[in-house]
Amino acid sequence: MAQLIECVPNFSEGRDQSVLDAIAAAVRAVDGVTLLDVDPGKATNRTVFTFVGEPGPVIEAAVQAARVGAERIDMSKHSGEHPRFGGMDVCPLVPISGITMEETVVHARALAKRLGEEVGLSIYCYESAALKPNRKNLAVVRAGEYEGLAARIGTDEWKPDFGPAKFQPRTGATAVGARDFLVAYNVNLNTTSSRRANAIAYDVREKGRVKREPDPVTGKVVLDEKGQEVWTPGMLRACKGIGWFIEEYGIAQISMNLTDLSVTPVHVAFDACVERAAVRGIRVTGSEIVGLVPLKVLLDAGRHYLAKQERSLGVSDAELIKIAVRTLGLDELTPFDPKTRVIEYAIQASGQKRLIDMSLEALVHETASESPAPGGGSIAAATGAFGAALGTMVANLSSHKRGWDDRWKEFSDVAVIGKACHDRLLALVDEDTAAFNRIMDAWRADESHRAAAIEEATKYAIEVPLQVMATALEAMHVCEAMVERGMEASLSDAAVGALCLETAVRGAALNVAINAKDLKDEAAKAHYVSEAKKMEADARTRCEAVQTSVRKRL
Repeated sequence: MAQLIECVPNFSEGRDQSVLDAIAAAVRAVDGVTLLDVDPGKATNRTVFTFVGEPGPVIEAAVQAARVGAERIDMSKHSGEHPRFGGMDVCPLVPISGITMEETVVHARALAKRLGEEVGLSIYCYESAALKPNRKNLAVVRAGEYEGLAARIGTDEWKPDFGPAKFQPRTGATAVGARDFLVAYNVNLNTTSSRRANAIAYDVREKGRVKREPDPVTGKVVLDEKGQEVWTPGMLRACKGIGWFIEEYGIAQISMNLTDLSVTPVHVAFDACVERAAVRGIRVTGSEIVGLVPLKVLLDAGRHYLAKQERSLGVSDAELIKIAVRTLGLDELTPFDPKTRVIEYAIQASGQKRLIDMSLEALVHETASESPAPGGGSIAAATGAFGAALGTMVANLSSHKRGWDDRWKEFSDVAVIGKACHDRLLALVDEDTAAFNRIMDAWRADESHRAAAIEEATKYAIEVPLQVMATALEAMHVCEAMVERGMEASLSDAAVGALCLETAVRGAALNVAINAKDLKDEAAKAHYVSEAKKMEADARTRCEAVQTSVRKRL
């Protein structure tokens, strides 16, 4: 698997489109890098660029982008709402797939070194890439911002990790890091008061606010035995936040960085802001995500709000995203297009088109063409996906049936299983074709490696249909459950679903058999064939039982 990382440099320029275009052009000019998003903000005078690729090309693109930024951005003339201390203010690397955080740290430090030596920037390493413990936190590294940099940069404590150890008025300083996904998230308020927005931010952010007694506003600051200020923590861990007024939109916002989505997801932060705003007579009107966001963020939010409505969670990703966007008000200020704002979708759009992206008609014609792929394996997986979808549909319908309101979660739980199965089977539609292509590539390998390559590719071409069989059998549980206790009006749908799933299992079994005959590893061949026979027999028995049950209930 190729190593894939994301780079998210933030430049202190959000108003001059020619500068942004030049930076974007520098990124696009590097082979092997895909620029996914450019998200400018006029009020913050800041733009977030997002690009992905393998580490080498990504580092090169970051260096070239920094070079343009250093030439075109003059920090001595900069003004904006967002905290900043440099033209290329921050440049984090984020592991996406096939790479660990430890490996990403190595690449981040290599990037930091190149930016210091080749571009002449003063570099501080932060987060996981920090070379000093007190530099992990970006807020600490950037304390005093650009205006305070001249006094700090010449001290021993704040000597840069790479690059010039002197104040450079034009470029300032840059923080280079390695981190997990961070979501920059702003919540919109129906007020223009930055002071009240700040008060809400202090309520929710992990750092909280300085403790005062006896009056929380005008009272004296409470000090500990060492004379240090005592802080009262906020509601949300892994959340940084401030309040500000955005002249561009004429509203105040709570601006947050959610640094660990497993601790504080976007929807939890949103709900906390709604709660604390209401206490102050303020209404949350919507929110915005800066840059791209992982798909899981929106799916989790969609499930959260559907559960509050006591509705089935086993609906499509598109429906979950729609619920999330509407509830969070992500399109209040600007349109929110999941195709360009969700990182997985953006990567997918920039890559090779998949079979499952075709219309049903186009897939049928492609299957019927002279090309040997897609073939029976892909169609078996597609048939299984339809079967799992039918069982899921019955579960979703049953969860909304009048008079069954108290059973919504029972059916929702079944629908969630069914959805996971049909999603996996859809992925296997293309995986089967990829397995076929891998065998073709193996036959073209160098003669000294060809036999081993063919053997490995053949095993993979067997393991894929075995996954189809196992997933289809898991989905059979959904159809069985819905025939037993789902809506009577939809019994035939569940029964057809079971027939599709049996077809998927039996069709995939044929793929196992035809590929297994070419294996040289006799022990592996025996194991694969045995597993396929067991699953095929299980599918036949269970599908027949479903048909019998349906006839009895009808």
